[in-house]
Amino acid sequence: MTRILTLVLALAATPALAAEENFFSLRSTEFVVWIAFLVFLAVLVFFKVPGMIGAMLDKRADTIRAELDEARKLREEAQELRASFERKKAEVKDQAERIVAKARADAELAAQQARADLETSIVRRLKAAEDQIASAEASAVRAVRDQAIAVAISASRELIAKKMEAEDAAKLIESSIATVDARLH
Repeated sequence: MTRILTLVLALAATPALAAEENFFSLRSTEFVVWIAFLVFLAVLVFFKVPGMIGAMLDKRADTIRAELDEARKLREEAQELRASFERKKAEVKDQAERIVAKARADAELAAQQARADLETSIVRRLKAAEDQIASAEASAVRAVRDQAIAVAISASRELIAKKMEAEDAAKLIESSIATVDARLH
């Protein structure tokens, strides 16, 4: 109320009021406008428009404050989410590096194992080849020996048949039978 009174007195002290002689008559336009303005202000005060405007502004300020708080919370949540994603990204990167390192180690181990298996296989094949060569050599030696024995027997038979007489042949047969009999019994 003191504000309105101050406003009225401030307007009353204007040069327009001081210049006119009959300012307070209803024929003065300024006076009528002045009264209409005061009535308008009184109606505004009577219907509590300044309080409603203040309440609306307070409500709007509360809404803005709530929106700012919500925006602040959303920003904090977004920062937490971003930090979480950054941590997960770092964890995934570390895990990927561990997987790659393990894969390299496994590949190196597999390569070493393959080399060892190859060397073992080569040694085994060389041994098998040497055994085959030795077997073939022994077989060849046996074949040559058997052939030599067969040739020697054949040559001995011919030589004995040519030079031996009947009496010597009978003695040789009896001697052979005695030798076989002694060995078998």
